[in-house]
Amino acid sequence: MMKQVRLGGLTVSAEGLGCMGMSSVYGAADWDESVATIRRALGLGVTLIATAHAYGLGHNEVLIGRAVAGRRDKVQLATKVGMDFTTGRGKVVIRNDPDYIKTAADASLLRLGTDVIDLYYLHRVTPEVPLEDSVGALAELVQEGKVREIGLSEVTGEQLRVAHAIHPIAAVQSEYSLWTRDPESVVAPAARELGVGLVAYSPLGRGFLTGTVDTTALTANDGRRRLPRFSPDAAAANQAVADAVRRIAAAKGATAGQVAIAWTAAQAPRLGIPVVPIPGTKRVKWIEQNAAALDVQLTDSDLAALEPLAAQVTGARY
Repeated sequence: MMKQVRLGGLTVSAEGLGCMGMSSVYGAADWDESVATIRRALGLGVTLIATAHAYGLGHNEVLIGRAVAGRRDKVQLATKVGMDFTTGRGKVVIRNDPDYIKTAADASLLRLGTDVIDLYYLHRVTPEVPLEDSVGALAELVQEGKVREIGLSEVTGEQLRVAHAIHPIAAVQSEYSLWTRDPESVVAPAARELGVGLVAYSPLGRGFLTGTVDTTALTANDGRRRLPRFSPDAAAANQAVADAVRRIAAAKGATAGQVAIAWTAAQAPRLGIPVVPIPGTKRVKWIEQNAAALDVQLTDSDLAALEPLAAQVTGARY
């Protein structure tokens, strides 16, 4: 059974499952295969299931709710609030006002088919709404029994400190991987000081680090086509990073993706905080592979070889 870690008052699997791609961003997905993937994850001991109300305009939460029906006691449901895509195609508005947060929480509870959200994140912070108001609204949801723990996504250390002073924060969700290490300087010191965990999304570099993504064949509705690191020139340059991961994986009898996930989880002692990678997938074969990643033991020489890769990446995150 998979190791477990603590995020605030929650006990969660040491690796979670990001479900965004089952409803948006990475092209078409199959409902039945997605449900099977979530259920297989639970069978493998992956119990932290991550979503957001913005993914597929609620589709993702409905999908997860159906997949975990009858299995709710085996799952920690994490969802996010604050990104409103209903204003028009391709437009997003950050909504952190208390009324919106509370209305969105009720809608998420309904779609997920549950009476409590285990971990509720503020999807993004906006200067238009003081953290005292938005985190205060999340705190009221905790008091009302609708939310167990509060999280933040993509915040700075100072924002985390302000929020934590209003109500304890269990986790910060940020992009963190071999090719995106910003949280180490941006938020990890504050998280360590406050006892806050890091939930690492895209530990596979949005799939690039697996070595299985053909960037020239991405479909028109695959959001990676718009990311600088996936442009033709950048992807060609970044292949050296993926190749370096693949070489270490081959020597260990593992896959490149497993090494990338194992590296992310292995940073917890160095950062002094819990680090829970949540690789995303929409297929059973990949969840089986990903779930075995924490069995991969990286040596000091492996870690030393992987250490400089982030500095070699071409292209910004967005």
